[in-house]
Amino acid sequence: MQTEVLLDRFVTGLAPLAPVAVWAHGSLAGGDYQEGRSDLDLIAVLPSLTPRTVWRLAKAHARLRVEPLSGQLHCTYLTPSADMGRRHLTWGYEELFKRPVSPVTRRELHAFGRVLLGRPPAELLPPVSDRELTDFVVRDQRDFWRPALDNAPLWARDVWVDLGLLTFARASVTLREGRLISKREALELLPGLGAPVEVVEDIRGRRYGGPVSTVEDRAALTRTYLGPAIDELVAAYG
Repeated sequence: MQTEVLLDRFVTGLAPLAPVAVWAHGSLAGGDYQEGRSDLDLIAVLPSLTPRTVWRLAKAHARLRVEPLSGQLHCTYLTPSADMGRRHLTWGYEELFKRPVSPVTRRELHAFGRVLLGRPPAELLPPVSDRELTDFVVRDQRDFWRPALDNAPLWARDVWVDLGLLTFARASVTLREGRLISKREALELLPGLGAPVEVVEDIRGRRYGGPVSTVEDRAALTRTYLGPAIDELVAAYG
């Protein structure tokens, strides 16, 4: 698989920085990875993140740009004493920026993170309580996804329709049952949650290689469904 080749070259390229650990999370660790469609979500723990280290990371990622799938590789960099409440250096979308490591990501790493190198997540990351996970999921639905529904042009893009619906289904299960599910599992649950079936089938075809039937009004159908659905979820668990 091209994925394994890229991961091997990425980890090898980090060797001069003496990484403490490199982990995969998301679909790459959870068993729902689709080569060429899914992102490669990684966390690397380095002894330190000095300006020189950041420069060397930028150079290492630049060298990977010629590799197949490199544009889908996203890696957040931590140190062993990193504060989980802060934003952390991340390579993604062909640039360096900062973002937090969410409680969902940390729970994934503890539950089924894939160790590519070094020490396991349980030795370096603080655990995520059920309360912390619930609070984050509610905030994400209430403060990110619900306001985003008012920005109609966003929903003309497939990625917003896909992630909006799949994230809602995953949030519903996490809040109701306290567990994380894959995007494939979420897709199977969406019709039972009242999501528009034609949009669900459109997502299935595009993500998993089945028949694709373009739904002209999928953005409107998705926004009409998600607004009240998110409101009800937040009211129940917020």
